[in-house]
Amino acid sequence: MKKIIDAGELKGKYVLLRSSLNIPLKDGKVRNKFRLERALPTLRYLKEHGARTIIVAHIGREVDETLKPVYEELEKYLPMHWGGSVTTEGFRQRRALMQDGDILLAENLRQHVGESANDEAFVDLLASLGEVYVNDAFAVIHREHASTFGVAKKLPAFAGLTLSEEVTELRKVMQPTSPSLFLLGGAKFDTKMPLVEKYLELYDHVFIGGALTNDILKARGYEVGKSLVSDVSLKDSSFLHDPKLLVPIDVVVEGPNGKQVKAVDQVTPEERILDCGQMTIDMLATYIENAQTILWNGPFGAYEMGYTQSTEITARHIAASDAFTVLGGGDTVAAVEKLEINDMFSFVSIGGGSMLTLLEQGTTPVLETLN
Repeated sequence: MKKIIDAGELKGKYVLLRSSLNIPLKDGKVRNKFRLERALPTLRYLKEHGARTIIVAHIGREVDETLKPVYEELEKYLPMHWGGSVTTEGFRQRRALMQDGDILLAENLRQHVGESANDEAFVDLLASLGEVYVNDAFAVIHREHASTFGVAKKLPAFAGLTLSEEVTELRKVMQPTSPSLFLLGGAKFDTKMPLVEKYLELYDHVFIGGALTNDILKARGYEVGKSLVSDVSLKDSSFLHDPKLLVPIDVVVEGPNGKQVKAVDQVTPEERILDCGQMTIDMLATYIENAQTILWNGPFGAYEMGYTQSTEITARHIAASDAFTVLGGGDTVAAVEKLEINDMFSFVSIGGGSMLTLLEQGTTPVLETLN
């Protein structure tokens, strides 16, 4: 990829920077600073090189959500200015006042329908703000939006420092050192099936946890009761009985008799599976201890409901491993941040869906614009 360090003289140039600032908020305050801190290296680079940096980003899914709390937090790290909506005259006036090294943060781009639609007129408006475009938003490299895809075709386009690092580190785990272990949690097997098939060929073992487990157990003929399952059936899938495929051997269930730990063949129709049991955690610990490469995306239990045990214990086991360890996904990263063990992994990605897309496809149309 063309990287920002190869962009030449930046002093005095307007740089349109697409950052990953979709940060969790609580009561109007930043709750998790992981993505914010990963945005800082490129911002500091541009400031130190005298660029006039205009940050564009999104937050949340609703059109009324605002980046103002993120701005207030970012300002504690670097001096910058609030620009408001890119479509206003006030934003243009604020841009015209910028000096070398200044940073201007625009309001949530998803307040405009042209962003997600990659609308040509909105692309032109964004492109008119800069002379150079830098994409540092790895978390949305799987979305062909105006600020990630369209603008890159209008301006000289480069990858930011964090995006470059993300792609470099994730491509390492696409060529794993054996013994290798891929841990995949979460839900929606219909979107993750190609990934499972690919990594069963690349890796020595693939462990499936979370709600994805329920789909495999159901396809193998086990009772899954009221557990969450995908719309797709895995009954005739070629990987269903692959010896490399690992699934829980015991599970935590909730039902008429409360919370229990059961073998996977003992679940009743009235119960639902919500986490892995201790025997499964111990089994995973053995594979983790022997592995040289470990890739992990997605929690193993109903994490948002408080079923965190298997995820957190496994996180500690991986952190203690001597393997090359890479993890990503919002709940997965939240788990290791809660345990304060981020620095014990080889690499922690800011991506969730973008990480899975890159692992499956090796690239994306957005990344191709930076080649």
